[in-house]
Amino acid sequence: MADALRLVDPPAPEATALPHNIEAEAALLGALMIDNRLCEDIQMKLRPDHFHEPLHARIYEAILKLVDRNMIASPVTLRPMFEADEEMKELGGPAYLAQLTGSGAAIIGARDFAGQIYDLALLRALIGVGREMVESALDTSEEVDPKGQIEAAEGALYRVAEEGGGEGSTKSFAQATRMAIEMAEKALNTGGGLSGVTTGLDTVNVKTGGLHPSDLLILAGRPGMGKTSLATNIAFNAAQRLVRDLEDGIPQEKSAGAAVAFFSLEMSADQLATRILSEQSGISSENLRMGKISQQDFRNLARAAADLESLPLYIDDTAGLTIAALRTRARRLKRQRGIGLIVVDYLQLLQGSGKSSDGNRVQEISEISRGLKTLAKELSVPVLALSQLSRAVEQREDKRPQLSDLRESGSIEQDADIVMFVYREEYYVAAREPKRPIDGDDAKTFEAHESWARDMERAYGLSELIIAKQRHGATGKVKLRFDSKITRFSDYIDDSYTPEMRG
Repeated sequence: MADALRLVDPPAPEATALPHNIEAEAALLGALMIDNRLCEDIQMKLRPDHFHEPLHARIYEAILKLVDRNMIASPVTLRPMFEADEEMKELGGPAYLAQLTGSGAAIIGARDFAGQIYDLALLRALIGVGREMVESALDTSEEVDPKGQIEAAEGALYRVAEEGGGEGSTKSFAQATRMAIEMAEKALNTGGGLSGVTTGLDTVNVKTGGLHPSDLLILAGRPGMGKTSLATNIAFNAAQRLVRDLEDGIPQEKSAGAAVAFFSLEMSADQLATRILSEQSGISSENLRMGKISQQDFRNLARAAADLESLPLYIDDTAGLTIAALRTRARRLKRQRGIGLIVVDYLQLLQGSGKSSDGNRVQEISEISRGLKTLAKELSVPVLALSQLSRAVEQREDKRPQLSDLRESGSIEQDADIVMFVYREEYYVAAREPKRPIDGDDAKTFEAHESWARDMERAYGLSELIIAKQRHGATGKVKLRFDSKITRFSDYIDDSYTPEMRG
């Protein structure tokens, strides 16, 4: 047996130094071929690239392939797959497969062997990260960028922790297909139409399918449109849905909710909390701030605050964050709190690395938008970033925003999977109020004000969410209701205006 387990070639000195246990790998493969049922648990954690010996990795992959097809994986069924394998020929050919099953006792310790193989793979990955860190720190031939190296090292360590020391994130088509099926199953289980994290707004969910992992979503609007309010509403709704689903016994990975990291670069944490308390208690945020509340209001406020204490919504209100610092903090929150949604308010307040920001704001914004998209993919969570719009909107008669209005757009439009604009006609109608008529004014003054009042009544409390770009589906408009006193967006129900209407 010991001879059969000998490697094809003597390992290189460097390979000898790397942690590994060839005997544990061989024993595990033998156990899997004796009892295929062991694959169900072990394949959840162990991947072929966790094996140190390449031949063992190929055997493990072949076993999983047969089991996945509901076929028996044994030395006999695996034999045709290794007839031409040069490395196995040097070990006596496919007979090596039968030799691996020589010790039936290995079945008892199969899970322990798998755990050890996994742990050793992590150690090898850590050694690789450490070696790259040392080499890059010693190399001064290129531009010296210690902060960039720290950022790269943190990213590499995060991938080791999340991916189990795998070789990058390459996925077979079978793995990708399984992920797609799981997403469809989630959409089915949540009542149809919602395959991502909920926004809490049914009409928006119908249009987008929710907020999807790895997506960068841009929510833009001119000042006063309510983009921060909408982002806060979405963050609260996602966190509340997670709490509700967990109470109902739905596991976090199948929930339509998510723990949320809210990076607020403009407002303080207490200001955001005040908005959420206002929305939940029904008390105007202005009255809350100024203390203009009754005893009954205060009781409602205390009740809302008690309900929100366990909400998985984490606010970081550090001003002047760089994109690198934000990514570092987001990784930490994903690892420690299991966040499933990131909100950034707002994109233009982030800073670049410094290299790209030397007088070139467009280039810096491009670096930031790329960094946010990379973060979404790396953590496999949706990132909702708020963005300003240029003043070009104000120069047009129709104030509805367009993609070209994205301020310093550069690559924002290109990097984003979904671009949404918040538009409230009420804001513009209110701003053009004519002179209020008084006794003695002529008929035209009265008519002008009455015409304005009709426009104001029609637009009051209404908002449009314009979906100008969507990689997963159609563009269009969704009509929402907005209560400015408590900064709450809600679904607008109108038979003549459905979320399927194209803009």
